[in-house]
Amino acid sequence: MLVAEGGDLRQLHGRTAERLAELHVLAAGLEVVTRNFRCRAGELDLICSDGRNLIVVEVRQRSRREFGGPLASIGSLKQRRIRRTTEYFRLRSPQWADRPVRFDVVAVLGQPDAAHELIWIKDAFRV
Repeated sequence: MLVAEGGDLRQLHGRTAERLAELHVLAAGLEVVTRNFRCRAGELDLICSDGRNLIVVEVRQRSRREFGGPLASIGSLKQRRIRRTTEYFRLRSPQWADRPVRFDVVAVLGQPDAAHELIWIKDAFRV
């Protein structure tokens, strides 16, 4: 039962971190196109627009900076999944097919429901 409770807590922290990231990018002027887009290739946390670009935002949350913190957890495999899922989204949403794409990362360091720090890395990786 402890594993389930820990999993529930991780999910709650993840959802809270995604909401904090969403509020942060909205305050900066981005428009949220969709949240938690899922397909067989993977999931995209936030898909946004700045009026010209399609901006895919990966949200990472870690309570500690050990092992590189949340930013180090986006390796080449995760980047490939994000790219493939983005391409699928663009195929299903033709209005976005010709827009330039930017991949951003918003990292939430600390506990999202307590003391935390947000780090937004624009153009974190390229296609």
